[in-house]
Amino acid sequence: MRTIDLTGKTAVVTGGGQGIGLACATALYSAGANVVLNFFPDPAGANGKIAEGAASQLGDRAVALPADVRSPDELQKMVAATVEKFGGIDILVNNAGILRDRSFRKMSHQEWQDVIDTNLTGVFNASQAIAEVIRDNGAMINIASLSAVTGFFGQANYASAKAGVVALTKVLSKELARRNIRVNAVAPGVVNTEMGESIPEENRKVMLTNIPLGRFAEPREIGDVVLFLASPLASYLTGQTLHVNGGWWA
Repeated sequence: MRTIDLTGKTAVVTGGGQGIGLACATALYSAGANVVLNFFPDPAGANGKIAEGAASQLGDRAVALPADVRSPDELQKMVAATVEKFGGIDILVNNAGILRDRSFRKMSHQEWQDVIDTNLTGVFNASQAIAEVIRDNGAMINIASLSAVTGFFGQANYASAKAGVVALTKVLSKELARRNIRVNAVAPGVVNTEMGESIPEENRKVMLTNIPLGRFAEPREIGDVVLFLASPLASYLTGQTLHVNGGWWA
């Protein structure tokens, strides 16, 4: 029986302090990888405390590092700190994301731009920064969304950004293939995270009627798929989007 052993590998997870990001970091850490839990450096320092606490709970192969994914300069500093700490980078999980839901007619330009800048441009920025140092035979996994293909009401910004992530995944898979760096995406449905639980209860009830498995995903179920994509078990898989949604299709 084959097992996943990532001993000696180093993974960076953007938005890694909580939710899906932490589930991905936990799965990678449990397989032996060194893990960087990236967090957005908010002025109050709350995100840093959360990420540092999560890294401490994981163990001595985990560290929390700040960087706003909208800032190439901050990402370069985070990458340099990661290489200094662990000697290199093998895996990138682009997970950082925000919601600014509002109907198309009422959505402000700022609400549109904030989501595009973080959820799409942030993936480009982090991928570009880490592509400079990621070792051959590495893996990038981008967190997309069911919204990219269903286009939920009130998510013109979010759905567009996540659809862009799917397209960017395909492009990067071609451009990085010469170094055998595989690039794939995972598109979750609704997940039982703080973000998922912010959906109004009435809406959640309607959503459940669309899911053949009859429940929302647990964060670890997304983390396990990311672990598979980061491992040698997915050695011939690139440019793909795996839909992890309990069978939910519009």
